[in-house]
Amino acid sequence: MPTRTAKRAIQLTPRQHQLLRMVARSQENRCYSPTLGEMASELKLSRSTVFEHITELRKKDLLCASPNRARSLTLTWQARKLLSAFINPELPGEVDESSGIPLAGRVAAGAPLEAVEDIESLSLNSCFGNSDDIFALEVRGESMINENIHEGDYVICRRSRTAHNGQLVIAIVDDENATLKRFYKEKTQVRLQPANDTFQPIYSDHCRIEAVVIGLVRKF
Repeated sequence: MPTRTAKRAIQLTPRQHQLLRMVARSQENRCYSPTLGEMASELKLSRSTVFEHITELRKKDLLCASPNRARSLTLTWQARKLLSAFINPELPGEVDESSGIPLAGRVAAGAPLEAVEDIESLSLNSCFGNSDDIFALEVRGESMINENIHEGDYVICRRSRTAHNGQLVIAIVDDENATLKRFYKEKTQVRLQPANDTFQPIYSDHCRIEAVVIGLVRKF
């Protein structure tokens, strides 16, 4: 029986690994990537050298970017898996994407249901997919508590450049600050509406939609 040819391992230089971690950290903390200048300054390299490394990482399908958009570098699924392997070297190179928490059936929140055990597997991938457009963010702050979104929760997001009125979005305001709010398009500007009476809406005519929120994960 023919055997499947093993994929060639992706080789990274120390600088390329540092750059990937910088992009990952910036996306996690600020929802957008660092600029070439910021990466060059932190690594004490020239901008041209950083650009060459970024080009190589894109050739290796570890980074992607939106054309003609600043701060749009994002890690691909392969890059996230690669960084996870660096963080947890005891894990095997191939990730079993079918793994997850056992889904044993259903439970009633109203009238009781017959207890029938039906073991399946529940994972974030099975609920939301595992494309490069899906990612999670940890919530910081209390501006959305009336929507039952609290600090420490994780919102599951799908990258999108547009949103409908009333959708929960991750928005970038003034090319710097990322925020989780409800999106409303008004006549001359955008309103980003909090869900907490102690916070004021954000009005902006320079707002970029980064993602729409499609789910929530919470630990009790």
